[in-house]
Amino acid sequence: MEQQLEKKWYIVNTYASHENKVRDNIIRRIESMGMENYIFRVIVAEYEEPVKKDGKPTGKTKMKNMYPGYIFIEMFMTDEAWYVVRNTPGVTGFVGSSGRGTKPFPVPDEEVTTVLKRIGMGEGISNVKYEIGDVVRVVNGPLANQILTITGLDEEKGMVIVTTVFFGRENDIQVSVNDIEKV
Repeated sequence: MEQQLEKKWYIVNTYASHENKVRDNIIRRIESMGMENYIFRVIVAEYEEPVKKDGKPTGKTKMKNMYPGYIFIEMFMTDEAWYVVRNTPGVTGFVGSSGRGTKPFPVPDEEVTTVLKRIGMGEGISNVKYEIGDVVRVVNGPLANQILTITGLDEEKGMVIVTTVFFGRENDIQVSVNDIEKV
């Protein structure tokens, strides 16, 4: 009796601050070992955060990892795919595997969808329609809990533009529609 493969999400452990390097290593191994039909998306859950100096925003941003030491991988859990990922340099293991040759449990879809929404990726762009002039509260990210007015829309990317004040100057900032709610 042949088992039907299901594409699921798994979490891989790595050393904190090495996530992007390990992600790149996994992607190279997928390509070099012909695993494109088994391992699909390899994601480090990052978001942009304003850079501050002396407690004040500088106008620059940097990428901040929401889950240091973890990488999300969408894959079919075959013996070969499991081998390719767990033997990638920098991978210390899978979350949900006790080791000793036991395969990990997948992450529930609801949890992965929440993570993908928070980093502005595909699955689950909000169905709420926003218009220029709407007043919204930011619920995630560096502007969390601020109440701002929408000054522009990018529906294709699922982003709104809000205006906020830094150093007495107005600045336009893009925010994912998944990170705001109408007030």
